[in-house]
This record gives sequence, C-alpha cells and structure tokens, in this order.
Amino acid sequence: MDSETEIDRRYADLVMIIRPDKRYGKVFDVLIEFKFVKLKDAGMSADKARKLSDDELRLIPEITNRIKDGAKQVQEYGKKLEQKYGNLRLQKFVVVALGFERVYFKKLH
Repeated sequence: MDSETEIDRRYADLVMIIRPDKRYGKVFDVLIEFKFVKLKDAGMSADKARKLSDDELRLIPEITNRIKDGAKQVQEYGKKLEQKYGNLRLQKFVVVALGFERVYFKKLH
C-alpha cells in the first residue's frame, strides 16, 4: 500500500498492489484518486448536501468535473502501473468529497 505513489513525475493518491506471492483468490490491486469539492463551490449548505441522493450528487457539475478529471488521471496511472508490474487485476476508483458532508465515488473500467 502506498500513498502518493510517484508515477512518471505525477502522484497517484492511493495504490494497493498485491504481492506476487499473494496473487491468488479474489484479491484485487486498487488505484484510488481523491478529489474535493467545497460546499461553497457547489452552491449549497452542509444540510442540503447531507440530504442529497447519490443520483443527485452525480449530477452536480462540480462533482461531474472532478470525476472526469480523476478518471483521466486514473486511466493514465493505471497504464503506467500495468507497465511497471504487469498482470495486475487493477480496480480503479475516483472518490469525490462534497465538503465534509458527503462522498461520491465511481468505479472505472
């Protein structure tokens, strides 16, 4: 497990690579990119943010933009990790915090 892993002079937020001797069963390698949206930037209060459904969170433009940015980073980092380690079963995620009230995530394929 490594936080802020350097990948081609850029930094992936969280990477978990399974040791070669443990590559059996249903354990996956994981890459997670974290993003943050201020409540003020989303134009809402903490109370309103807490009441939003996942579908409503997904439609907030600031969250959509962070997901897109994070997805691009994750895809690039994923390619580099595959080149470095080879034969990964990499699960990729972008996690966006809306203030300190809510978290929205997207699993990438």
